[in-house]
Amino acid sequence: MDEQALRALVREAVNRHLGAAAAPSAEPRPMMFLGHASHGRYALPGSGGACLIEPAVQCNHCGYCQSHGH
Repeated sequence: MDEQALRALVREAVNRHLGAAAAPSAEPRPMMFLGHASHGRYALPGSGGACLIEPAVQCNHCGYCQSHGH
């Protein structure tokens, strides 16, 4: 996303917030990520042994070690 597209998105958001009609944009809008970054998971090799976070217990594939833990 370049600076011009970002400025257009900010203008649209401000206009929506203030109740003004948003001017149609000539440029196609970029896809937006609708989830929070904490829900993403890293691709780590599957574990069949001990947990990476708590090695005293068996891995139960909860995904905590593949995320930011939020």
